[in-house]
Amino acid sequence: MKSLLIRLTHGLSEQDILPDELPFVKEWLAKKYLTKKHNIYKFNSKYRAGTLGLVQKGTAYLHVIGENIKDLFISENSLGVATEGDLVIVKRLLGHRGPPSAKVVEIVGRAQTYSVAYIILKEGKKSLVELKTEYPIGAEMSAKELEAYEVGDLFKVDNLENKILEKIGNIKDPQSDEKIVLSQFNKHDDFDEEVLKIAQSFPNVDARKYPKRKDLRDLTFCTIDPVTAKDFDDAIYWDDKNSILYVAIADVSEYVKPFGALDDEAIYRSFSIYLPHRSIPMLPRQLSETLCSLQPHTDRLAYVFEIKLDLESLKVVHSDVYEALMHSDRRFNYEEIDLFFENKLQAKTKEEQEIFAWIKKLRIVTDRLKKQRLQEGFDFHSTEIQMTLDEDTNLVATTVSQETPSHALIEDCMLLANKEAAKRYKRGLFRIHEAPSQAKLQTLYQELAGIGMHIDIKSTIKETINEIQKQAKDMGIVSEVDTLIIQSQMQARYSPINLGHFGLGFEEYTHFTSPIRRYSDLIVHRLLKAIKRGDTEEQSYVLRNIESLSMAISEKEREASIIESEYKARKYARWAQQNLGKEFKARITATDPELKAELHDEIMGARLYFVNGADVSLFDDVIVRFDKVNLARARIYASVVKKIEN
Repeated sequence: MKSLLIRLTHGLSEQDILPDELPFVKEWLAKKYLTKKHNIYKFNSKYRAGTLGLVQKGTAYLHVIGENIKDLFISENSLGVATEGDLVIVKRLLGHRGPPSAKVVEIVGRAQTYSVAYIILKEGKKSLVELKTEYPIGAEMSAKELEAYEVGDLFKVDNLENKILEKIGNIKDPQSDEKIVLSQFNKHDDFDEEVLKIAQSFPNVDARKYPKRKDLRDLTFCTIDPVTAKDFDDAIYWDDKNSILYVAIADVSEYVKPFGALDDEAIYRSFSIYLPHRSIPMLPRQLSETLCSLQPHTDRLAYVFEIKLDLESLKVVHSDVYEALMHSDRRFNYEEIDLFFENKLQAKTKEEQEIFAWIKKLRIVTDRLKKQRLQEGFDFHSTEIQMTLDEDTNLVATTVSQETPSHALIEDCMLLANKEAAKRYKRGLFRIHEAPSQAKLQTLYQELAGIGMHIDIKSTIKETINEIQKQAKDMGIVSEVDTLIIQSQMQARYSPINLGHFGLGFEEYTHFTSPIRRYSDLIVHRLLKAIKRGDTEEQSYVLRNIESLSMAISEKEREASIIESEYKARKYARWAQQNLGKEFKARITATDPELKAELHDEIMGARLYFVNGADVSLFDDVIVRFDKVNLARARIYASVVKKIEN
C-alpha cells in the first residue's frame, strides 16, 4: 500500500498499476482524491498521503510520504478514528492560520503492514500482545486457542487484515530472533519456484556467444573482499603503463531484465540483508553467488568502467563504460592484501606476481586519491562491530572492524567508478547526502561543549568539524565523537535529482558497483546502457517512475538497516540475560534526554539503558551492573556502579 501511495504522489502510469491495486485507484479517482490525465493517475493537489505520527490529546502530525516536505498538523477535530501508525489520505486545509494542516479523509492501512505478537501471562491469564509495546494486537485469539499455545510463542501478524499468519517460534529460542526481525518487514530467504526456474535457466558463460563485448580476459583482474564473502560484485585491474584503472562490475542487467518474476522479486527485496551468521540475498543464489559473481578462474560477463587518470592532478582525463568479458585470476581477501603490503605474503604463481606488481603501484595512486578526497569530504571513524555466533546463534564474541590499506584501496577505486557513472546523466538515480541543518549542528556543538571541547565556528562546516575531530583525537574519543557527528547529519538517500554528496564532498555521486546486492545499481546499469546505445525510448522507460522508485528503494534500505541492527540488539540482550548481576566496563554515549551507554568490555557495542540516573558525563568510562533484560524489546537495563578515573 505504501508503495502505491508513493507512486501516486509522483504520477502513476495506467500500465504500471498492479491488478490488486486497481480497485483502490478506481475508488480514489471516484472520490476525487486522484486526477487522471494522459493515462497518468496522481494525487489531486488538495490531497496527500502519509503516516500518522505521535498522537497526543487528539492531535497528530502526518509524515507525508513520497515527498520531502514538512509534516502536516492534524487537529483534534480532523483526526477522526485514525491512530498512531495508520496510513491515511488527508485533505489539506488551506487558508488556516498556524502550521500547514490537514484533515484525515480515509484510513487505508497501517504504516507497518506486518508485526510480531507473542503470548504473555498477565494476572494468571494468557494474552496475545504486540512484541515491542505489549499492547493488545488487532488480531485476536480465542481462550481455547490461547490455551493450545505456550507463554512466549511468537506469531507473524498481518496488520491490514488483523490476521495471524503463522507461528514463528518462541521468545526463549535464540533462533527465533532471525524470524522476528524478518517477519516485521515480510522478508524471506526462499524464492518462489517461478523465480528460481528463471535463475536456473541461464547457461554458463560461453565467450563465443558475445562477439560484440570487449574481451578483457587477458588482463590480470582480481577481486578483494571479506574472507566470508560469497558474492563478488567487483574486480579491478591497474594498467600502470597507461595510467588506466579498470573497474569490472558483475553484469546483472544481462540476466535480470525489466518485467517478469525475477525483476519483480529483485525490486521487492531491493537489497541483500547481512546478518552475522548468514545473508538473505536480493537475487537467487544461482545468480548472486554463481553466474553473476566474478569468481576466480572463470569467464564472466561484466560492465566495465575504464578510467584514465592524469597522475599529476589525479583528474580523470577520459572514461568509458562498456559491456565486456573478463576473467578474474585471483580471489583475495582483505587480510591477504594487507599481508602483501606488509611484505608478509609472496607471489606463488605467475598471475599473482603480475597482480602484486600492479597493485603495489595502484596503492600509491589510491592513497593520493584519498588524501585529495579528504580535502573536501570527511574521514569518519565510527566503530563497526562484528559478531561471532555459535551453532545455536548465541553470541560468543565480538571484534571491532578496522579500516586497513586494502579496504582503502578498494574503496577509492569504487568511489571513482561511482562518480564517473553519475557524471553521465542529468536525471537518473543519484546517491545524495545533504548538508546537516543548523539546528542539528547547534545541538552537536552544545553536546561537545558539555564535555569540555572548545567549539570554534569556522567559515565552513567542513573546517569546524575538522577542528572538532582534532580535539577528539587529543582527548582519545575519536570514534565516539565521529559517531555523534554522523548522527547530526542528514541520512544519505536515493534521488532522481542531483543534490551532491556532502559527506564525501562530491558534486555528483551514484551507486554503480554492487548490482548483485543493491537494486539501485541495477537501475544505473540499465540507464547507462540505454544512454550508450542512444536508445531514448529505453532511457525514458528506465526513468518513467524514477521519483517513486528512488523513494521506495531508500525506504527498503532503511528496512534492511533496521533488520541488521535489531538482530544484533537481540543477540546482545540474550547474552546479557545470561550475565545478570555481573559487572562490566562501559562508556556513556548519551545523557539527554535519557542516560545511555555502550559496552566496552570482552563483548563490545551493546547499548545499555538505565532505570535510574547517575552523576556521569558524556563519554565517561564506568563500571555497570546488568539489572534486567527485556527480551521482547531487546533492551538491556543496567545501573552505574562507579566511574573509572582516567
